[in-house]
Amino acid sequence: MQHFIATFSYLAVFILMAAESACVPVPSELIMLFAGALAAGAVPGAHADLTLMIATGTLGNVAGSYVAWAVGRYGGQAALRRWGRYVWLKEDDIDRAARWFDRYGGKAVFFGRLLPVVRTFISLPAGFASMRPARFGVYTLAGCIPWTAALGVAGYAVGRNWQKVADSFHGPTYIVAAAVGLLAAAGVTVFVRRRRSERAAEAGDDRRSASLRR
Repeated sequence: MQHFIATFSYLAVFILMAAESACVPVPSELIMLFAGALAAGAVPGAHADLTLMIATGTLGNVAGSYVAWAVGRYGGQAALRRWGRYVWLKEDDIDRAARWFDRYGGKAVFFGRLLPVVRTFISLPAGFASMRPARFGVYTLAGCIPWTAALGVAGYAVGRNWQKVADSFHGPTYIVAAAVGLLAAAGVTVFVRRRRSERAAEAGDDRRSASLRR
């Protein structure tokens, strides 16, 4: 994968990030970390711009997400459960993404893009639910930008030390993924609490209105 990115640069990043969002198990953490490191000069003779790498990775994510959304919408759960194993789709992964979408609705597309594993499969339940293409695209783009940017910047910071990092159990990959995941979890917690408060307030207003009518 590193050789592919070093050789084909932006095209490789686009293809790999699109594949990851289309439910092919390619780790976006490694893709964007190495893309950022490449922009910092990790490979002699290979040149890239960090901003363009991040933009390319984001566009690849969005393109692949639409592929998965279309598969979910037009193929349906039954087809995926029957044929998914042939393209490395596990039922547990599909179920996890579906539960996430059922719980948070359309906003799960945004928050799900910030979580490892869930981000790869969140487009499928959006397709199952026939989420509108434009709305799906907005949430997907908004969720992809911080993920790809954080990983790209982290890879750029690693820079020429990339190979040492890659040889030592990929520690920074998990650290960055965990950091992004924690931020997303905090955002989800705030959203859920706000929704509960709003519903509680609405329920209180309804009870007061009912008592006044009596």
